[in-house]
Amino acid sequence: MGKIILTGDRPTGRLHVGHYVGSLKRRVELQNSGEFDEIYIMIADAQALTDNADNPEKVRQNIIEVALDYLACGLDPGKSVLFIQSQVPELCEMTFYYMDLVTVSRLQRNPTVKSEIQMRNFEASIPVGFFTYPISQAADITAFKATTVPVGEDQAPMIEQTREIVHKFNSVYGETLVEPDILLPDNKACLRLPGIDGKAKMSKSLGNCIYLSDSEDEIKKKIMSMFTDPNHLKVEDPGQVEGNPVFIYLDAFCRDEHFEKYLPDYKNLDELKAHYTRGGLGDVKVKRFLNSVLQDELRPIRERRREIAKDIPAVYRILEEGSRKAEQKAAQTLAEMKRAMKINYFEDKELIAEQAERFRTEME
Repeated sequence: MGKIILTGDRPTGRLHVGHYVGSLKRRVELQNSGEFDEIYIMIADAQALTDNADNPEKVRQNIIEVALDYLACGLDPGKSVLFIQSQVPELCEMTFYYMDLVTVSRLQRNPTVKSEIQMRNFEASIPVGFFTYPISQAADITAFKATTVPVGEDQAPMIEQTREIVHKFNSVYGETLVEPDILLPDNKACLRLPGIDGKAKMSKSLGNCIYLSDSEDEIKKKIMSMFTDPNHLKVEDPGQVEGNPVFIYLDAFCRDEHFEKYLPDYKNLDELKAHYTRGGLGDVKVKRFLNSVLQDELRPIRERRREIAKDIPAVYRILEEGSRKAEQKAAQTLAEMKRAMKINYFEDKELIAEQAERFRTEME
């Protein structure tokens, strides 16, 4: 069996640097590694509608934003299948069948679902579609027989739920589906990038993001306003590195060559951290360094995005072709599932012949 990747994003806004370090940059590396036989990258619009049903235009408009970010970061439609979730109807049918294999109490225990419900204030009134989106996600993954799902650590409970569904299906109906493995970022700083306000993770809904498409001035303004150590009031004060968003971002983005280029008084990040910890290093200097690092990383992405955006119809053609390929693959998996579940009535010639013989005998 080949090695297959499935991953994607909800089109509820432009992608930010949390997406980039958490999964997007790694996807490009995996795509170009030559280790995988098939790679599917999904724009999960149907999933986005589970908590945006009253604002479909938001989802509709952001599909192209996500696609532009994908292409600008280096996802290549010649190597990866880029597709829109809602254009693969087999995924809905698979979700419906999987619902019979999962209990309400199991969904309620899913840590990711619990935290997302709390963040969106859904405690009193949870849309059923949102509540069951782990099941939908299982359909997305298994439809393409993904062996690997590269995601952030916050999605680990979702992958575990998928594995449970696969195990249950195979136990009941016979070996049909593939259990996926999770692939976490190899840089620990990328596991959970906080927002510029220091709260939780970077999130569009919290408004604490640095977007991949932000202008140079916007990036600088956001970095210079970043939350740091609240007790580091004076330059000479000892500073706290642990949990400090500025240093978490530096862990995720900076390399030794950045010091040679922008901060030659230090050889590496360890030296910068040591100076900040003992005191004598101001937040403004560290933020200016982070700005230089991030500008280096994001400038080429922003410039490629601007070029790609000059031909939007071509981007939609890429998505249309990718959705067609994705549907073909999902249809194959669904056909295998229906055979295993014995609901492929019109294809089951033995069933038809058996029933014909039974009724013929009864009438004699």
